[in-house]
Amino acid sequence: MPNHESPFVRIPHNAPDAAPENPVTAARKQAVVHCLKQVMEPTLNNNIVDLGMVRNLRVVDNYIYLRLYIGAHQLGLEEQVQLALGDLTWCQKAYVQLCTIPGVRTTLAVSSGKGGVGKSTTAVNLAAALTKTGAKVGLLDADIYGPNIPQMLGLSQGDIEVIDTPDGQRFKPLEAHGIKVMSVGLLAEPDHSLAWRGPVLHKIITQFIQDVDWGELDYLLIDLPPGTGDAQITIIQESPICGVVMVTTPQQVAVSDVRRSIHMFHQVGVPVLGLVENMSYLICGCCGERTPVFGSGGGEQMAQELKTPLLGQVPLDPKICQGGDIGQPLPLADENAPISRVFEAIALGFNQTFSPDLKQAIAAL
Repeated sequence: MPNHESPFVRIPHNAPDAAPENPVTAARKQAVVHCLKQVMEPTLNNNIVDLGMVRNLRVVDNYIYLRLYIGAHQLGLEEQVQLALGDLTWCQKAYVQLCTIPGVRTTLAVSSGKGGVGKSTTAVNLAAALTKTGAKVGLLDADIYGPNIPQMLGLSQGDIEVIDTPDGQRFKPLEAHGIKVMSVGLLAEPDHSLAWRGPVLHKIITQFIQDVDWGELDYLLIDLPPGTGDAQITIIQESPICGVVMVTTPQQVAVSDVRRSIHMFHQVGVPVLGLVENMSYLICGCCGERTPVFGSGGGEQMAQELKTPLLGQVPLDPKICQGGDIGQPLPLADENAPISRVFEAIALGFNQTFSPDLKQAIAAL
């Protein structure tokens, strides 16, 4: 008899004792993938396989097991998956495990290949710009070794409340400037190092994704740690991220690191929605002339090379540093600043793609 216990346990691809698939199983899995590629996600106009929404696919005898990672507005995709797999005459039953964050419509990651390029600053200011358009926004600070989001939003360490919900006990996020926030920086002792290793790290990240009561959100932004380590892979595997925004600076060193990160996202099937080039130029306060302090062209080169949109070029401005230090995001403090205009344009672009319900808010701006 087939073993149907724990069908969703992740099986490492390189497990040394894993037996190679027999030709029948391999052919059936290929047929399953072909059927699933007929299911289109209308927002991004692509199939659910290429978008990385199908994970942990297994074929055991005449049974199919898979995880489907979706947003709160995509629950209808499960029925489409079942209908698509119904064409397989050998399949007795398809087990589809829905993986979603309750109430969260769109989950986006903000990532960088290296530290110090302004990834967290980009996440905070993008969240503020989205909020300003009328979107309901949450921000998960998953940069567990450098949790700077609370300070950038004016939040100090406090007691995180645990509340009862229909789905069990959940953490209640704090709120600042209309943005719901969860961060390990709200839990850890100030100025103490966060020296966590694999199992503890995995548990904390999983809890942050699964055990926070975000309520109804249009966007959940996840500020990833820099690089391509265990923390990043865990977050990608455990959350319904529908796309990632990569942050870089113009110099070639940063661009090389971004290229490695983008390769990782391509490997796990998460689309790269675009690039934000931070510290692109310095605007002279007297004449308005632009000076490319860290060189120029890196973001444009990467965008052309990878056929990925360059979402915006963010100039150097002392105001953005001051805003981060005092907890006042620039798009909310000075909407006419050049940086605010850049993030406003990115936010409007995301609304037009992911949140058609916000069109009225966009038109009113």
